[in-house]
Amino acid sequence: MSEPPSDDPEQQIALWLRANPGFLQRHPELLPHLKMPDVHAGRAISLHERQMEVMREKHRQLEHRLAELMRVAQENDLIGERVQRFTRAVLLHEDRKTLPDRISGLLGEVFQVPQVAMRLWPPGSARHAPGVQLPVEPAVVAAVDGLHHPLCGSPANKPGVSWLPEAGKSARSVALLALRRGAEAEAFGLLVLGSGDPDRFQAQMGTAFLQRLAEMISAALTPALGPVLSGHGAPTAGREVDRLA
Repeated sequence: MSEPPSDDPEQQIALWLRANPGFLQRHPELLPHLKMPDVHAGRAISLHERQMEVMREKHRQLEHRLAELMRVAQENDLIGERVQRFTRAVLLHEDRKTLPDRISGLLGEVFQVPQVAMRLWPPGSARHAPGVQLPVEPAVVAAVDGLHHPLCGSPANKPGVSWLPEAGKSARSVALLALRRGAEAEAFGLLVLGSGDPDRFQAQMGTAFLQRLAEMISAALTPALGPVLSGHGAPTAGREVDRLA
């Protein structure tokens, strides 16, 4: 719907320019003579200068974006290198009974996780066999069964936090990783990562890497469950990295 005609010359010019958007392209010599307010300095500048400012601002934004992408790429390279070191060390560990302790130590050494705790129990229907005593309360087992993605954030009201050194009193943020065989609904253990830094494991953080880590650790522990459970009774593993506490 067209606008009603106006007797205001400026309004007429604005309407004409709107109807002829290619006018300034056909007459670029007019750009230096058109003035616009400078939002930063409060003075009048030419349209040409204003366009240059806009281009410079876009250039600065692209530079910041490129720097951020480079930073993320460097972090991903570092994570990939640490994952390789961690996986290699786990695969080379031959004593299955001590594998949970080895994993806990590597999480501190390779990923600089200050506090680590892990508890394992019989998987699937084996946990209901006669005479089986679980190392944790049934309510904790049920909660871990319902944990299908890493849970991060404040340690308050989260299962397994008390397994950390000092009963978790020095932890300000935690990550809970359920351990399960493949896609089985029932878990066979819980890995708790703790830190005195409240921002280390944030509730809003991405958990894709932690999920892959949980899957890798679960796969490594699955063939070792028999020796671990038979050798430890109520298997636990946990430690605090003193230099990073």
